[in-house]
Amino acid sequence: MQLGINLGYWGAGMDTDNLAVAREADRLGYAVCWAAEAYGSDAATVLAWVAAQTERIDVGSAIFQIPARQPAMTAMTAATLDSLSGGRFRLGLGVSGPQVSEGWYGVKFDKPLARTREYVEIVRKAMSRERLTYEGEHWTLPLPGGPGKPLKLTVHPQRERIPLYIAAIGPKNLEQTGEIADGALLIFPSAGHLEETAIKHLRAGREKAGLTMEGFDVCPTLPLAVGDDRDVARLADTFRPYTALYVGGMGSRKQNFYNRLACRMGYEKAAAEIQDKYLSGDKQGAAAAVPQELIDQTTLLGSVDRIADRMKAYAEAGVTTLTLAPAGLTLEERLASLRAGVEALERAGLA
Repeated sequence: MQLGINLGYWGAGMDTDNLAVAREADRLGYAVCWAAEAYGSDAATVLAWVAAQTERIDVGSAIFQIPARQPAMTAMTAATLDSLSGGRFRLGLGVSGPQVSEGWYGVKFDKPLARTREYVEIVRKAMSRERLTYEGEHWTLPLPGGPGKPLKLTVHPQRERIPLYIAAIGPKNLEQTGEIADGALLIFPSAGHLEETAIKHLRAGREKAGLTMEGFDVCPTLPLAVGDDRDVARLADTFRPYTALYVGGMGSRKQNFYNRLACRMGYEKAAAEIQDKYLSGDKQGAAAAVPQELIDQTTLLGSVDRIADRMKAYAEAGVTTLTLAPAGLTLEERLASLRAGVEALERAGLA
């Protein structure tokens, strides 16, 4: 199992520290450095900046939002980043959510599975340097009856096939991801629930495409906080606002994919309470309502030995790249967490 690092969103006041974290991850042998985007910093610019100042670590979008870019533009960006980084780019895609898609980008959040499938097909075709023609429900290229003509990418990507990941949560999306992608980006993964909530759906998609899980990258992100095992409850409190935001406020009452995931893990009552309080404006109450067990199951907390045991469980559950989001009030604490992650992987016998 490999390790990755997730820098999250840029512009949160830790930008200089984030570059230092990426460089240290590069030095320590982490496999990939991911950057996110929502409606603030864009991931492509951040990844170009990080790639220019690192040597070996891959850089990946987690995610490029599908409503933000036409698929041909995503192919151009992917080919450019892969070329500039010397073949170190990984393309992560996701549909975002209805609030961002419709409120920020003005793109209707409908038929996300069909839209994702078409988007991936166009991106792959464009990056293969075929002349781009496509007839689908959501995109038709070239537009009929006009001056458009089939074009092909004028630059040569560093690699013939850039690894393509999809951020997936729901069963149908996970199955389609297994069918059409090279990897899955997961969030709030519990090792004990991973087979039921994710792996079996990914496997079904691979089987539909006549493939196995061999070579498919299962890549969850887990927050990491290192400390004494006696302080696990205190360390869990660090992530209460984070968990409450996703389970309670990331989406509407009817469309919150993270809330549904918590329910599938057996936290229906708690998920409903978290959402009720969060949407009513009581963010502190929502955070307090998050069960410590839910946080502990979906993060890495405690001593290096305890984290090593958890890493073993994730590897046994089918994880192939474990992406860490190290917590820390200072840069020194975050860098120490990075080093602890490598130590835990070694103690687990997974390095």
